[in-house]
Amino acid sequence: MTSSSPRGITAAAATVLTLTLAASGCGSDSGDEGRARSSTPSPAATGTGPYPTPSASRTAAPESPSSRPTGTPRGGAPRPGDVEQTDADAVSRGALTALWTFDTAVDRGPHDAELRAADAGWLTGAYANRLRSRQPQSDPGAQWQEWVRHRAYGAVELEQAEEAAKPTDTGTEAWRQWTVITTPSGRDQWTGRPVPVAAYVHLTRAAAGTAWRVADVIVR
Repeated sequence: MTSSSPRGITAAAATVLTLTLAASGCGSDSGDEGRARSSTPSPAATGTGPYPTPSASRTAAPESPSSRPTGTPRGGAPRPGDVEQTDADAVSRGALTALWTFDTAVDRGPHDAELRAADAGWLTGAYANRLRSRQPQSDPGAQWQEWVRHRAYGAVELEQAEEAAKPTDTGTEAWRQWTVITTPSGRDQWTGRPVPVAAYVHLTRAAAGTAWRVADVIVR
C-alpha cells in the first residue's frame, strides 16, 4: 500500500492504519508506515487531480532479503489468475485487495500483506522489489496491536472513484482511483471501525493486449 499528491498500505490514514498500511510500501501522507506503497519521488501532478505525468520514469530500490509471510489469511488472498489480466480495472482492484488483505493470526504486521501481493505477481518487478526492500517499523503500531488482541482479519471493499483529471489510458499505461475500505473482524466476535483510504494505482504493461501489472500505488 507516500504523499498527498501522487508522489509516491496518514493523518487520517495513520489512524487509518498504522497499517495503512505499512502495507503498501505504498506511500502515504504520514510517511513511515503509510500505505502508499511508494518510496520514490514522482513528477509534479498535472491537471486538478493527484496524478503525476504518466510517462515519468521511476528508479526501483535494490532488492534486499526479507522474511516471508508464513501463513494464509482467512478467506485467502486474490491472485492474478483470478481476474482478466488485460482489464486494468480488474487488475487494480485485485492488487489493492491483495495489498490490504491481512490476518493478525498469521501476519506479523501489514507489511506481510505487501509481500504476499508482491510474491503473487500483481506488481511489476521494480515495484515488488521496492516493497520487499522496505523496512517496516519494528512495532506495527497501537491499532495493529488492538487487532492482534482480537485476532482480527480484514474484510476489504473497494469503490471506484475516478476523477476528470485522470490521464487517458494508453496501450501500455493506465491510472485507476479507488476508495479502499478495510473492516477488521475479530475471531472473538469483535468488529472494528471501517478504515477508508483513497488509493491511486499506476498500471503498466509491455504492449497493448498483454497483462497489466501495478507499477505504483499512492494513498492519501
